[in-house]
Amino acid sequence: MSLSTSAAAETPTPELPDSMRVSVLRVPATRGGNAGGAADEAVPNQLSVDERPLPQLEPNEVLVRVAAVGVCGSDVHYFRHGRIGQFVVEDPLVLGHEASGTIAAVGASVDPARIGQRVSIEPQKPCRRCEQCKQGRYNLCPDMAFYATPPVDGAFAEYVAIESDFAHAVPDTVSDEAAALMEPLSVGIWACRKAGVGPGQRVLVAGAGPIGVIIAQVARAFGASAVYISDIAQDRLDFAAAHGATHTLHASQPVDGLGVDAFIDASGAPSAVRAGIRAVAPGGRAVLVGMGAEDVELPVGVIQNREIWLTGVFRYANTWPTAISLVAEGKVDLDGLVTHEFGLGQVREALDAGQEPGALKAMVQPWR
Repeated sequence: MSLSTSAAAETPTPELPDSMRVSVLRVPATRGGNAGGAADEAVPNQLSVDERPLPQLEPNEVLVRVAAVGVCGSDVHYFRHGRIGQFVVEDPLVLGHEASGTIAAVGASVDPARIGQRVSIEPQKPCRRCEQCKQGRYNLCPDMAFYATPPVDGAFAEYVAIESDFAHAVPDTVSDEAAALMEPLSVGIWACRKAGVGPGQRVLVAGAGPIGVIIAQVARAFGASAVYISDIAQDRLDFAAAHGATHTLHASQPVDGLGVDAFIDASGAPSAVRAGIRAVAPGGRAVLVGMGAEDVELPVGVIQNREIWLTGVFRYANTWPTAISLVAEGKVDLDGLVTHEFGLGQVREALDAGQEPGALKAMVQPWR
């Protein structure tokens, strides 16, 4: 491992093992690892805990001893289906991209004083040279390497490597779990920025899962005076009412007359998308966050006649400083989302936990 040559003189380097444990997903080729083939459901995907060498650091990278990793819907989808759109699991893959930990070692160009620092990981590596990166839209970098997106390994591991400026320091008042959940919080921040949410505005959020609840909290933190949230599950609506939402609606209730300034879909349900767009006032915005059908029929006449701005969300850019401030100042509660905790050998249980009543966010703690 390439470490800073001055680290030993300035900061004691913790004793590091030669290897680490990782949770590895293997998808048999007959289950659709070949992009054109149909999946064979009789051949299950497999998870195992393997031993691997520690990551080798580039000069600008840090090695993070992972403390907590949130389970995302994309992890579940890769586990169950072996692919998301064009991204196909063909080789053994480590899942998990919502991560936090402590810096255990640094590359040659990184200040060794960072060793021992608690961090939240922004789990991506843009090229920093393309037009999108130069315009500040590095989330749209065509050469992005993103944790747990084939073929890039994720954070269900004891250690991971990340570029040093994407390892964001967090204060001691922020828990390891909250530090890991800065990632989905960043999705909420990016969505609210795209929606132009600001003081006094009225916002409708479809879907009261973890992302929907986070969006509701961010909207309130950004000054929204009314935040409506809809879902089919009453327990999730009750939770949302205590975490940001000012009004809750069952998904069957009509929302056409709300006249909100912004609609943010966190459900991926085509019916919710169509209804939400109809709830937007003239000149308002609609932002699609939830992953659903590839193609959705939209009320084009409403979009045209009301001049509604419609856009999607793809990850985030430059959101971590805001995320950390919102949590540190108590404006967003991430710890309250955690309903399940598992060790590295229980990743399958963690991926299945979302199906349990009352489940919101499962966490994997590799050293548990």
